[in-house]
Amino acid sequence: MALPFLAGVRVVDVSQYIPGPYASLMLADMGADVVKVEPPSGDPMRGLGPRDRDGISPFWKLMNGGKSVVTLDLKVPAQSEAFAALLTRADVLVESYRPGVMERLGFGRERLQALNPRLVHAALSGYGQTGPWRLRTGHDLNYMALGGGLAASGALGWDRERRPANMAPPVADFASGLQTAMTICGALVGRGRSAKGAYLDLSLTETVLAWQSLNLTAALRPGFEPALAANLLNGGAACYQIYRCADGRFVTLAAIEEKFWANFCAAVSRPEWVGRQWEAMPQTTLVKDLADLFAQEPASAWENRLGPIDCCFGVVVDPAEVPDHPQVVDRGMLVRQDSSDLAIEALFPVHVDGAAPGRRPGPVFADAATVLGRWQTAS
Repeated sequence: MALPFLAGVRVVDVSQYIPGPYASLMLADMGADVVKVEPPSGDPMRGLGPRDRDGISPFWKLMNGGKSVVTLDLKVPAQSEAFAALLTRADVLVESYRPGVMERLGFGRERLQALNPRLVHAALSGYGQTGPWRLRTGHDLNYMALGGGLAASGALGWDRERRPANMAPPVADFASGLQTAMTICGALVGRGRSAKGAYLDLSLTETVLAWQSLNLTAALRPGFEPALAANLLNGGAACYQIYRCADGRFVTLAAIEEKFWANFCAAVSRPEWVGRQWEAMPQTTLVKDLADLFAQEPASAWENRLGPIDCCFGVVVDPAEVPDHPQVVDRGMLVRQDSSDLAIEALFPVHVDGAAPGRRPGPVFADAATVLGRWQTAS
């Protein structure tokens, strides 16, 4: 069941893959009536990853739960007019075309303003609507590269070469979806005061870039440059590190505060390490000392020893184990789909007034006339 926060808000979403659909999924979870408009070929994400018995990817279903899905070919005049009719009654338009495509389809800014001056139009693109890269193609890895999300994240190989790491899940995709949903909510609040809509120019690259103030500032300061595996938060410190255990599993230690580090050192009977916490980074020798220690026992043994200790310790949980983790189970955040097609659905990540988030229904295929009739009736 959706939250009531955006009840009555109507959203038309013509985006594809993850970023835009994830934004409208968050809006649907908060009560908005979301209509996902797809071309006759469908969102390409329908064929991404595994397929259910109906031939559609569960990934597409998970990104589009709680939405009505309508097929329209915006290059066909009659279907373009049906799309225009939806926009006249919509509160929000989410699209992720490359700059210029909406204009070529006949829905440039002037047309949209004429159709609905109260419309909040969120245009989500890779690099933004302006600039020399505005028409350049890309995916998450490219946006992370330009936005600063890769250069200081990753590991050093055995040959000490820098190796930035692919992120899973794709950070820019999901982060930009959240940014888009949050900005739309703000624009709707603003519209409540001004009665005017807004044009939101959002980009995946700038969503990542907005997180980089700390690293960009550090890059200006000698001794704080965010080099790979060289600083406190990216692998240069022993107290904030990932270690391999005797069984091949990994554990995390994030004992940044001195009290937590001291607790850890006491728990592993290494009081001589307490004063070494802030040795010059990268702390190659100290990291190796801890790596040798953790390699002596399996992860379960370290959980038994350090889990009860106030030292910011945790085992790296495999994806297959996450749904059955007692903390996750208690919070009710994940649900298994009620079908023979295997799927785990992550719900809206908020408890409201003490209640866990409700399950969302799956996507429902509809036609534009049915949706428009529903919206006209509700007006």
